[in-house]
Amino acid sequence: MRVEEIMTTKVFTVKENDLIDRVFFLINYEKIRHLPVVEKGKVIGIISDRDLYKSLGPKSNSNVIDGLAKTSELQVVETRVRNIMRRGVITTTPDALLSVVAGIMAEHKIGALPVIDSNNKLVGIVSATDILRVFSKLEHIRENCKKSITEEASHS
Repeated sequence: MRVEEIMTTKVFTVKENDLIDRVFFLINYEKIRHLPVVEKGKVIGIISDRDLYKSLGPKSNSNVIDGLAKTSELQVVETRVRNIMRRGVITTTPDALLSVVAGIMAEHKIGALPVIDSNNKLVGIVSATDILRVFSKLEHIRENCKKSITEEASHS
């Protein structure tokens, strides 16, 4: 199986000069956990939900979210994406084998990899959740096949 078969192609991105309130909004309202940082369509960094919450501080994280319930205002410090993004991002390509990508992600403890084309342009993202979803479907199929074979053997 190839990355292109399971990757998400509608990728939300941020720029390094964006304020982290944009990151907060995208992560919380779009229900995503990883945001590639792009410049002219090329990946220059990535931010995870954990990077964001770490930058808000141990108490700020819960206070900001709790504050949403009480008011319609969101108060986030004026930090720029460039100050919290991770650089030196490991990427993959659409034609990469999913088994290889899963191994890389596990080895490096990475939750998502941006997917780039031959021109280094962002074309998607593949997450550990995407891979687990596929594994779950494949395992379910395998279990059903095994069950069917066992039932057929017992009827013979």
